[in-house]
Amino acid sequence: MATQAIQTVAELELTVKRQKEAAIAEQKQRILDAQRSARQQLDSSRQEAEQQVRQMMTDAEQQAASCTQEVLDSAQQECEEMKRAAREKLGQAVDFLMEKVVSI
Repeated sequence: MATQAIQTVAELELTVKRQKEAAIAEQKQRILDAQRSARQQLDSSRQEAEQQVRQMMTDAEQQAASCTQEVLDSAQQECEEMKRAAREKLGQAVDFLMEKVVSI
């Protein structure tokens, strides 16, 4: 009977040892899985952030190009107005010079 009790205790100890080893292995696997998942989430977030930055840069470049074009269009219009005003005064300038030349 004592031998059987010793054998039962030994079997229980072995069972507990195996369960403990299995639990440790399972926890290690969970940690590895969690680390892998965290890396994947980090990579995904990084890629998403990079895409958002690229989109923001594209939007900013388009906005800058639009503003630049508006400034160029405005400057062109001002130049045309100045040319038109100068042409209108050209006749007056010629008349003024002719009067000065004739009066000399």
